[in-house]
Amino acid sequence: MNAKTREDLIETAHALADAARAAILPHFRTRLLAENKLDGGFDPVTVADRAAERAMRDVLAVRRPMDAILGEEYGQTAGDSGLTWVLDPIDGTRGFMSGTPTWGVLIAVSDDTGPIFGIVDQPYIGERFVGGLGQASCTGPLGQTGLGTRQTATLDDAIIFSTFPEVGTPDEGAAFSRVSQACKLTRYGTDCYAYALIAVGQIDLVIEAGLHAYDIQAPIAVIEAAGGIVTNWTGGKVHMGGQVLAAANPDIHARALALLQAG
Repeated sequence: MNAKTREDLIETAHALADAARAAILPHFRTRLLAENKLDGGFDPVTVADRAAERAMRDVLAVRRPMDAILGEEYGQTAGDSGLTWVLDPIDGTRGFMSGTPTWGVLIAVSDDTGPIFGIVDQPYIGERFVGGLGQASCTGPLGQTGLGTRQTATLDDAIIFSTFPEVGTPDEGAAFSRVSQACKLTRYGTDCYAYALIAVGQIDLVIEAGLHAYDIQAPIAVIEAAGGIVTNWTGGKVHMGGQVLAAANPDIHARALALLQAG
């Protein structure tokens, strides 16, 4: 990939994040109604989710009409460039509708091997985590800093996160519990923000199950740019979703992976 294309992809990703911020923030901490997309459970979507994805698609229609799109709310749009923009307009809609600032906008651009660039953006706090194509930074209220993961070597000194305490099925929950019980601290409920915390060197592990491509591709790009590793629970590629193990470094990843597989 030449320098001009890299620059265009990076600029386009930031334009998408800016457009999503503008669409979402007027709705945050308002009396927002949520629709349920899931029969037999609760999977909320709001006008903010849909407005943000439409805004990002509008930007792509102007800047990168040759690229494909995979978005949570509006599905797939074909392209012929070999690149796909993978968009989650609000990852953590439950947190969004509850007023907690731990949701985020996820933007990745991928080729047939997986994500090559990603952004995890938290509009309310004003933090933007960027990784790939030679980029690895966090920009926030205090300015810009580089990304870099922790070098924790043992689980008894590790901090682990997951969005839901039950993680997934009972068997998946039991596998997570084996790792969690070996860790120093376990926290829940921060959605995509937990992945950003790995990249900025605050925590060591995120373990989840049942994710989609749009949930994980941007975090993969950001964490890998920071020096971390993201795989499935057998150590393979996970950019299409499923069971996710994100780790700050290969040592802590190997220890967590062994416990996930121990059952």
